[in-house]
Amino acid sequence: MYLVPLAWIYVTLMMAVAEATNDNGTLLGAIMTFVLYGLLPVGLVLYFMGTPGRKRARIKAEAEADAANAAAQAASNPPDTSGKAAADPVAPVRKEP
Repeated sequence: MYLVPLAWIYVTLMMAVAEATNDNGTLLGAIMTFVLYGLLPVGLVLYFMGTPGRKRARIKAEAEADAANAAAQAASNPPDTSGKAAADPVAPVRKEP
């Protein structure tokens, strides 16, 4: 997956070296060539290519967090085994029809 970006960085590095060593070239031009033709496009491509993986990792982390929360809630609220009826001690008050 990283072979093409590495090759492109190598090509742009050689372009920058050629520009820096040329009679009409400058060091600033070489740096700009390397950054604008090499680092910036490769960084964007790698960022966009990594989006599905980041999405899968986020969904997996959310699922694990939900499972941990469900397990913690189940442990903190054990089922009622007292044998008594589950009812309110006071009946709800309603308006008369």
